[in-house]
Amino acid sequence: MTETATTRQDTRTQVRVNSFIRSVYNWMAGGLALTGIVAYFAAHNQTLNHLIFGAPMVFFGLIIAELGMVFYLSARIQKMAASTATGLFLLYAAINGLTLSFIFLVYTSTSIASVFFICAATFVTCSIYGMTTKRDLTSWGNFLFMGLIGIIIASVVNMFVQSSGMAMIISYIGVLVFVGLTAYDTQKLKNMALTQPEGLEAGVVRKGAIMGALSLYLDFINLFIMLLYIFGGRR
Repeated sequence: MTETATTRQDTRTQVRVNSFIRSVYNWMAGGLALTGIVAYFAAHNQTLNHLIFGAPMVFFGLIIAELGMVFYLSARIQKMAASTATGLFLLYAAINGLTLSFIFLVYTSTSIASVFFICAATFVTCSIYGMTTKRDLTSWGNFLFMGLIGIIIASVVNMFVQSSGMAMIISYIGVLVFVGLTAYDTQKLKNMALTQPEGLEAGVVRKGAIMGALSLYLDFINLFIMLLYIFGGRR
């Protein structure tokens, strides 16, 4: 292959990568915006407040529905239509807004806004690192996954123990884990984009972008919650 042909190939590859990554972040931003709008509306609607938080079965039912959608999307994404994957992602973001509406009831608006900007700055920094670093972050995967499992188990235990000290420790560890996951997932998406063959159907590319958006969305939301517990000012 001549130098000119190689340059053209590299240019096409870079355009394809940029387009895919831009699509991922656009869908992620859309999911976050939807979650925020639903959470704000639900927090300021007494009927929804009573329905979600007045009956534990409803709240935990929503949590189970969220988990079910994440697992279903992850397992069946290749077999469903792009429109279905998109709809499930947006539905998940909306339901997550309902369950996260409590933050507007527990924390002040000023602290929510300030922590959001701290989270956004941290997330962007980690994403840039994951996108630009020459270091292979693959080895981080198992370590971060074990950390995530540990956080989940500790959080479930603390639901019964109700220890504020334990909750603070979980939050600090959670920040480290989700900072690492943000960089790791970003690099994974970049590698996915680089290895995508040319001429893929738009629907296939869309489904890849939706799954990428879901991964980064989860990293952002969980990082935000951990930081909010540490820095948030309660009402």
